[in-house]
Amino acid sequence: MIKIAVVDDHDLIRHGLEHLLHSTGEFEVVLSGRDLDVLDGRTDLDVLILDLYLGVDEPCLIAIAELSPLYNVLVMSASARPDDLVHAIRAGARGYVTKSDPAELMTTALRTVAARGFYLSAGLADILHAHLAAPAPDPEPIVRLAPREEETLAYIAQGFTYDQIARRMGIKKSTVDTHIERIRRKLQVDNKAQLIAAALRRIERRR
Repeated sequence: MIKIAVVDDHDLIRHGLEHLLHSTGEFEVVLSGRDLDVLDGRTDLDVLILDLYLGVDEPCLIAIAELSPLYNVLVMSASARPDDLVHAIRAGARGYVTKSDPAELMTTALRTVAARGFYLSAGLADILHAHLAAPAPDPEPIVRLAPREEETLAYIAQGFTYDQIARRMGIKKSTVDTHIERIRRKLQVDNKAQLIAAALRRIERRR
């Protein structure tokens, strides 16, 4: 069973989500509440589903940044605004779904994020691409990477896992891990979500 915590200030959303996940027989909602106090320091969770706006007018980006080292955070929001999407990813979220997404997308997102993957629906991925493709007033220089690092980063942008990248490149996973660590240092990113965002931004800037 995949252990889930749900934090959303709307009771109806929470209860509906709990019912949906229970009906699959694959997920167990072990914590559910209107605010982050419900976590109470518990860390034996596979995914934390977190509403982006918890009863306030500002997105909880600081909370995402603080929680992402401890939990696989899947943001759930009524907002599909590009800024909200990009900022949540940069804060450390491993995925983002909207409250209007079909139920099957939520279960797919949870499986992906629980496996420490990264999830965006096709519609949100298009929004992210469009946002990152917008010209910046003062674009930062493209950091130079080694050819194998560039290849690794390209696979990351396509959503492949580290094991899949290793098989496609014909190398050991430990070598992929080494490439990733070097890329992170060079691009100055801290987690996989930020790495994916940097990879997508790099691809768009090269077009």
